[in-house]
Amino acid sequence: MLASRALSLAGKRALSTAVCLRGGHGVAKIDSYALPTYIDERDTPLPDICYVQNLSPDQVSLKEKEKGSWAALSNEEKIALYHISFNQSYAEMTQGSAEWKTVCGGVFFFIGLTALVLFWQRKYVYGPVPHTFDPEYKAKELQRMLDMKVNQVQGLASKWDYENKQWKK
Repeated sequence: MLASRALSLAGKRALSTAVCLRGGHGVAKIDSYALPTYIDERDTPLPDICYVQNLSPDQVSLKEKEKGSWAALSNEEKIALYHISFNQSYAEMTQGSAEWKTVCGGVFFFIGLTALVLFWQRKYVYGPVPHTFDPEYKAKELQRMLDMKVNQVQGLASKWDYENKQWKK
């Protein structure tokens, strides 16, 4: 399984590093997204290429020094070598950000804006509350439903005691 994965990656690398392909009508360039790129991501911590492509003379001498004993390298040189290959360490990639504050602020802004629209609609768009919502009307409506014995088997009228004129217990 590991061998097939390695051969698959080698095949992809061989195809992606070719700059031009010969087509029927001349030379067609490969798009930039097909070439290997450097990306710092947590799920792929080892990018395709090194972070620094064009080395300065100091970095070239440091790469030569890297081929020798690592005990001779100082901590600063080791860190400089690391930053030639990688822009950020894994700890820096997984470090939290303050983006959640912006997201929460945007959510609360739109909730507030929605509340303002609702209050404006209640005041200026909707008319007065219908008379059918008055408590007196509701009481008359309930009494009328009881008088008509609406839904006697399982509904409202089944819970009313018609002899004692009160709700059943």
